[in-house]
Amino acid sequence: MDFPPEIAGCVHHANRGNQYCSEDYRKLFSAHGFIVSMSKRGNCWDNAVTESFFKTLKAELLWQQVRMARQEVEQALTSYIHDFCNPQRLHSTLQWRNLLEDERNAA
Repeated sequence: MDFPPEIAGCVHHANRGNQYCSEDYRKLFSAHGFIVSMSKRGNCWDNAVTESFFKTLKAELLWQQVRMARQEVEQALTSYIHDFCNPQRLHSTLQWRNLLEDERNAA
């Protein structure tokens, strides 16, 4: 499997399934510059927020789109995160506040 060079440094989120924990899988992704993200053994909640974000992202943005060019995907993701997700979307893990409101309260 060949990956384009511009994806080096991308984070690939995975659960602790056998295929993702295998040495062959990790070596393949490492060789192409991916950073593999997964929860620690015995702690299924480590990546719960990340998994929830990607599920929501797919349902609200990507599954509603027809096939897009890479540049269109980048623009759609940027707009979704900066224009909707951060300033508007309410998050259960933040007591139903948006990210910007939560950051202001933390400051």
